[in-house]
Amino acid sequence: METNKKMEYVTLNNGIKMPILGYGVYQVSKEECERCVSDALSAGYRSIDTAQSYFNEEQVGNAIAKSGVARKDIFLTTKVWIEHYGYEEAKKSVLKSMKKLRTDYLDLVLLHQPFADYYGAYRALEDLYDEGKLRAIGVSNFYPDRLVDIASFSRIKPMVNQVETHPFNQQTEAKKWMNKYDVQIEAWAPFGEGRGGLFENPVLAGIAEKYRKTTAQVMLRWHIQCNTVVIPKSVHRERMAENLQVFDFVLSENDMSAIAALDKKQSSFFSHQALERVECFVKLVEERKIPKHSR
Repeated sequence: METNKKMEYVTLNNGIKMPILGYGVYQVSKEECERCVSDALSAGYRSIDTAQSYFNEEQVGNAIAKSGVARKDIFLTTKVWIEHYGYEEAKKSVLKSMKKLRTDYLDLVLLHQPFADYYGAYRALEDLYDEGKLRAIGVSNFYPDRLVDIASFSRIKPMVNQVETHPFNQQTEAKKWMNKYDVQIEAWAPFGEGRGGLFENPVLAGIAEKYRKTTAQVMLRWHIQCNTVVIPKSVHRERMAENLQVFDFVLSENDMSAIAALDKKQSSFFSHQALERVECFVKLVEERKIPKHSR
């Protein structure tokens, strides 16, 4: 089994250490997920990120159980989906996720979206944290106004905020507020899914050639030097291994500045503040309330 001895860590505001680079399973199918997580753990990953809405928690749990890697050596994250918001439903859903993941505790649980009764859901996370079932809690996709709100009025301040972050959307303003409230930024889609020709970008390609690395490795290194936690996803074992090879070089200040200049300051996907997008999330929740046999 390969090991990754060069992993770097961030320290969350409650003192818990979290690997700065992990493996994400968003858009990994149920059929492939167990194999992919097994490959990731074998390659040296020790942080795995899943979510209730990915519908692959059971496969993640199976892979971890069969891996031979001690549970204490794995940083395991899941996220509560909107339909489970509210205190009772959120608490029940987290305990159900733990069963699917075959574990009696989770290292990090996030609220996946900033809609519906997220305050009730967050109180459930606080209580589970107090009970020792969760080592850290946080949010995802919370824009600065929502983040400051929940950080200011909750009993336990969020430890992490997972948001869209990549060279074309660098979240500089959001980072300022996360830093002010001591909330760790974590990037979903650290490559922006390649949208806008990101993998072929000439600035990134030039930097990659200079260090004899790939553009993907340059992007991960840039995130790490910005102290951003990253969870790249791949279904190819060789790419998983490649994504770990980012601790043996350091981007210069000039390279960091050149990448900073790529920021378009807008989402490559969608804005959670767009009313049409909010309605889409509402529709998703409503659709899931309808029994499958009656659709």
